[in-house]
Amino acid sequence: MERELTMEFARVTEAAALASARWVGLGNKDAADNAAVEAMRAVFDTIHMDGTVVIGEGEMDEAPMLYIGERVGNGEKPQLDVAVDPLEGTNIVAKGMAGAIAVVAIAKKGCLLHAPDMYMDKIAVGPAAVGRINLDAPVAENVANVAKALGKSMEDITVVIMDRPRHHKLIQDVRACGARIRLITDGDVSPAVACGFEDTGVDMMMGVGGAPEGVLAAAALRCIGGEMQGRLWPENDEDIARAKALGITDVHKLLTMDDLVKGDDVFFAATGITEGPLVRGVTFTAKGALTHTVVARGKTGTVRFIEARHSFDKKPRYAMKGC
Repeated sequence: MERELTMEFARVTEAAALASARWVGLGNKDAADNAAVEAMRAVFDTIHMDGTVVIGEGEMDEAPMLYIGERVGNGEKPQLDVAVDPLEGTNIVAKGMAGAIAVVAIAKKGCLLHAPDMYMDKIAVGPAAVGRINLDAPVAENVANVAKALGKSMEDITVVIMDRPRHHKLIQDVRACGARIRLITDGDVSPAVACGFEDTGVDMMMGVGGAPEGVLAAAALRCIGGEMQGRLWPENDEDIARAKALGITDVHKLLTMDDLVKGDDVFFAATGITEGPLVRGVTFTAKGALTHTVVARGKTGTVRFIEARHSFDKKPRYAMKGC
């Protein structure tokens, strides 16, 4: 893929973040999500690529745009797989809380796992702890191995876990080994990616969350040299059938990085909507807004943090849907 696409994908997530940020704290998660989807879709139309959405807003009959199988871009080469979450953290935005982002991951065709819309058990770490985690190992063993890799005591390790009843035992196990826990209400992509950066204060992310979000986070960790392991967590026969329909024959397989994202020809971009450990949120000014975006490219390992100043009187309308 052409390196020039890096900035194009930043424009995609910036537009989604700007549009959804208008809805922060207003209690309307659907309106926030719709604004992000429309803005992201509009900017995709301006990009020179032939993309197919493999992770998106749902099936064709469930979503008006950015649905699985939809073509995005202007139809020119290269042919790419596209994974999107225009608003990762709809409840976060509705309640005006921290950690909402707009996210895209792009890879060559056939390189992203077509993850079904179901749960996935996950564990994620940054570059220094690659090879030191095992989803099937006891929690204490994983925490101890990561602590050793990072040169920290177990008491100085911070693990992000989603605050859900299903994680009661996981939380107990982490506390039992003395590690610190940061509980989040929603949105596990941002903390999973934050594991890859020492200054975020996040060392590990563990627990059951969305499978599509797992692929998005894995794409980012592929770019920055981190690691994620996952396993689909079907709740019923319908989930199993959905996974098999997407070509996943063994729904209980331990998914490694090579299963989640094949190769390093992948891009990742995320723009903050509300404040989080990875990027700052949108700040509105008298005549525009400030955005903060992280963009990473797997082939080179380059990570860019972009602060952009947007002038609304010059902004194309397609980039300001919902504003």
